[in-house]
Amino acid sequence: MSCCDETTARVPDSEVSRRALFKGAALVASVIPAARPTQSQAQGKQIKLAYCSQLLCGVPYEVARSAGYFKNQGLDVQLVYTRGGNAAMQALVGGAVDYAATALDVAIQAYANVGADIRRFAVTGRLPLFAVVTAPRTASQIQSIKDLEGRTIGVSALGNADHALTLYLLKQAGADAQKVQFATMGVNLLEALRQGQMDAGVVQEPALTLLQRSGARVLMNGMDLEDARHYLGGSFEFMGVAVRAKEIEQRRPEMVALTKALADALKALRGMTGEELVAALPKEMTTGLDLKEFGGIIVHHRDSLYPETVSIDLEAARRVEQSLIAGGLIKSGASMSGLHDTTVAGG
Repeated sequence: MSCCDETTARVPDSEVSRRALFKGAALVASVIPAARPTQSQAQGKQIKLAYCSQLLCGVPYEVARSAGYFKNQGLDVQLVYTRGGNAAMQALVGGAVDYAATALDVAIQAYANVGADIRRFAVTGRLPLFAVVTAPRTASQIQSIKDLEGRTIGVSALGNADHALTLYLLKQAGADAQKVQFATMGVNLLEALRQGQMDAGVVQEPALTLLQRSGARVLMNGMDLEDARHYLGGSFEFMGVAVRAKEIEQRRPEMVALTKALADALKALRGMTGEELVAALPKEMTTGLDLKEFGGIIVHHRDSLYPETVSIDLEAARRVEQSLIAGGLIKSGASMSGLHDTTVAGG
């Protein structure tokens, strides 16, 4: 699971598997133009920025759009919603968009495994959107990550980032991953946990809130900075913006303006009410949600999830690399030295 392979957004099915990444003409079909274009109507050509349509991932971008921060920097930005971070990265590499905002695990795998010539230059998320929770029926039996030995854990798919992160947590806890059975549940995970069909699972919001309400125990909440420090060693570089490497110099002024707009959005969202934050999101993405509850969820997590600046944290990025190595998604020793460009926003 990248930032949003399991999504609450209302977008057409256009799943792109990791194995199919960067293949064929399905590229253009995998991106969906924003239902409402950015309010930026600045002079100059329009630029397209794709991001996975998981709502918590998109908050800084939607705030930058709705509050006019892109416009203030002289940018005309069209946000392009994709179903999953892989589709957004595929769109960037294939030339369908100018920028892609994805979880770092997507960028690392594209760079290390496929040889994608991309550079990440700004960060808008510093923690994974996952939490490891028990089923309500096993809450009294499973009280730590170590207790997951001999249990069944639900994940989106084997080899995805939530699976890799769980393997990393098991290793850190001294648990034998060979004694853990993984079940791939995808979007059915919430109900499977509620019904006790498995012992634990890796979930996102609002599933986390709903399961807690049902009596589930949270073993590790990656969306909580204190838990991240305890279990992961600190912040865990997550959502960020990438560009094609060959275009950096010609786009540098545009990239600087983009980072300034996103930095302004990150500052602003810390002072917004839940109602204001939800209002910044496209209605097409929030249909069917309890908006008051979801606004409260954003407010609850924002200080942990979203950094105060867009500068790259290289130490936090290395933690992500280690989790992917532990999960077998990249080879040990793979060089990431060229992936991060700190000349635009710092790092």
